[in-house]
Amino acid sequence: MDWKISLFKIYSDEEDIEAVNKIIRRGTYWALGPEIEEFEEKIATYMDRRFALTFNSGTAALHALFLAYEIKSSEVIVPSFTFIATANTVLLAGGKPIFAEIEEDSFGLNPNDVNEKITKKTKAIVPVHYGGQVCKYMKELRELADDHNLLILEDAAESLGSKLKDTKAGNFGQSSMFSLCQNKIITTGEGGFVVTDDNAINEKLKLLRSHGRVEFLEGDYFSNTKDNEYIQIGFNMRIPTMSAALGISQLNKIDKIAEMRRKNAFYMNEGLGKIASIKVPEEMKEAYHIYQLYTLKFDNTELRDKVQIHLTNNGIMSKIYFNPIHLKTFYMKEFGYKKGNLPITEDLSQRILTLPMYPQLTNEEMDYMIKTILEALK
Repeated sequence: MDWKISLFKIYSDEEDIEAVNKIIRRGTYWALGPEIEEFEEKIATYMDRRFALTFNSGTAALHALFLAYEIKSSEVIVPSFTFIATANTVLLAGGKPIFAEIEEDSFGLNPNDVNEKITKKTKAIVPVHYGGQVCKYMKELRELADDHNLLILEDAAESLGSKLKDTKAGNFGQSSMFSLCQNKIITTGEGGFVVTDDNAINEKLKLLRSHGRVEFLEGDYFSNTKDNEYIQIGFNMRIPTMSAALGISQLNKIDKIAEMRRKNAFYMNEGLGKIASIKVPEEMKEAYHIYQLYTLKFDNTELRDKVQIHLTNNGIMSKIYFNPIHLKTFYMKEFGYKKGNLPITEDLSQRILTLPMYPQLTNEEMDYMIKTILEALK
């Protein structure tokens, strides 16, 4: 469909174009180029972490992270209200995802239900920071993990740059994953990265990312006549040099992009915030919301569906992020999940709707969205 207003648009400028063109014109090091390490160093600095390691997708980054922490034969507590990769990567690493309920304010894991799901087999809790905001109850989840000697491995795919008090998403746990996919606050098209302070985990991730290969102290696979040593099996999860160069350019303007998104979200909140049947995504106290997603919460499903149909009929794209994973065909067949297993998650997923949100949105476009929603509600 030819949308008048699409769900997202990538923010880019001439610096991004030149960053990629520079690598192309160089004619070499399109893989394993020096820009990859430079990008990782800049990420680590931005995140106040010792290490950052890039991957060719957020999914690959999370998969490698679970492998590095050896979750095989263990249980990992995750929300069902998330992108399916959060649960799939647990299975791919040999673990078992255990779904827990979320809370209504930030759509983050509910610590009370997480506590109920902890068993002797539990090894990790995976909070998902939804839509550009940190999970509301990270302090409680951290305390739960400490009390039970569990890992906190954050899925911060959607929340690079967000904060709760003075702590950034990705800095609450032992290690964290972020996505650089095309709809994120900064993007390399596809891509992702892990941040950690643990040198041993960082070294494991390096091996998993590139075939289990021990790299030379000087040079790399493509610029050395010697043969490498391979000490384990691994994957090719590397990011291309052009993507890393683009990532550097994007990261240089992350604060600007975040403020543009926030300004637009506040404008939308002003236009929709007084409607009794809708709850707009307000920023929590002592939080910094980057509004990766602009998600409305309706009183009921009928109202939500009515609004979405009217938006579509008027050329405005919208999407439901997320329908529960535990009700997807694979998880119902494989693990016997059914409706009613996570009533809070199921209820919320039936009442939410994500509207277009990106830095380049104009006031005229936002006024059109607000007007269209008000028409639907009449």
